[in-house]
Amino acid sequence: MRLLVTGLNHRTAPVEVRERVAFSEGSLPGALLNLKGRAGLLEGMILSTCNRVEIAVTSEETSDPNPCVNAFLSDAHQLGQPALAQYFYRYEGRDAIRHIFRVAASLDSMVVGEPQILGQLKGAYAAAKAAGSVNGFLELVLTRAFSVAKRVRSETEIGQSAVSISYAAVELAREIFGSLNNRKVLLVGAGKMSELAARHLRRSGAANIFVTNRTRERADTMAKLFDGKVVDYEKFHQMLPEVDIVITSSGAPHYIINRDEMKKVIEKRRNRPMFLIDIAVPRNIEPAVNQLDNVFLYDIDDLEKVIQTNLKGRLKEAEQAEEIIAEEVERLVLRLKTREVTPTIVGLQEHLEQVRQAEIHRLRGKFGTLTPQQEEALEALTKGIMNKIAHGPISELRKHAGDPDGLFIVDVIRKIFRL
Repeated sequence: MRLLVTGLNHRTAPVEVRERVAFSEGSLPGALLNLKGRAGLLEGMILSTCNRVEIAVTSEETSDPNPCVNAFLSDAHQLGQPALAQYFYRYEGRDAIRHIFRVAASLDSMVVGEPQILGQLKGAYAAAKAAGSVNGFLELVLTRAFSVAKRVRSETEIGQSAVSISYAAVELAREIFGSLNNRKVLLVGAGKMSELAARHLRRSGAANIFVTNRTRERADTMAKLFDGKVVDYEKFHQMLPEVDIVITSSGAPHYIINRDEMKKVIEKRRNRPMFLIDIAVPRNIEPAVNQLDNVFLYDIDDLEKVIQTNLKGRLKEAEQAEEIIAEEVERLVLRLKTREVTPTIVGLQEHLEQVRQAEIHRLRGKFGTLTPQQEEALEALTKGIMNKIAHGPISELRKHAGDPDGLFIVDVIRKIFRL
């Protein structure tokens, strides 16, 4: 059985190439049927995300799946192979298994340790399963990949620390407040990063979202995303004592919140802590605000420092994850190779049993009817002889199942016993 993975990702191809070969969710069932129907292919799966497009297929050992995959990609996107070849990578056999394991464990992602890719891979598997295009060797590799990813998550801390602006903001807020349950959030400006940060804060328990923006329409749109309330831009300063977290992304060319104002705000709050996230460039909040007690101000550079520190931690955890991947690849390869010799072992046992039965039948013609005790003795004797003959070859088959010369030994034994 041959396993091939053909694909491109964020490291090998720019977005304008990735989007040309991507498969939409609606086109996936038809594409899988097309892939499955290619002569020479036994199984197929398509993984298509914003950062990667990969085709995983299996074929018989004597069949080369590469031309089938090349033709499929050309037909699916009406693109000539020379135009695509420079962007694609190909992995076969052990390397393909390792690649699939690394993708599932998020070691091949743009952000190492991000959790989305595992869900995307499971979705690709489910689609292939529904189309009937995975049902054997590839399915075994994929289901094992899910278990390997779970092991990586449980035995390392690769996904624990924040590595995006929005996640970093949530992590810092938790450090300050402990719990975010029922915390109030004010968005000043309606930038994309502040929206993402607010979304994560809301999921983490922040209860009420208030939105203010110079353009009322944009504020209304943002407020609907969180079931929030719109505050008039001219009046948002009056709201400050009531909120626990402020996220600013206004396009104002000057500070819209200064130290003197925040000093009064924190006094009104009776020194209850406030968390300010200034994602704007130029900055919206005067840096001197951070000098006040119980006011915690972070700008985009501060968040980037948190992210870089966490990325270093993730890369260190990734080293341990790579060791787990290597161990699991070896384990599966050995299991698969052992499975390859099983038909030979079964065939040998069946062949020897046929020889034994034929010889017993021949002897019965010479000796006539045997007593039960004689029958039992004959069975024990002949089975013992056959087991001793089979022991050596079967031991060698199992011993060398994972060796490079394992297939050679299988071939020799099959020829010797004419299996």
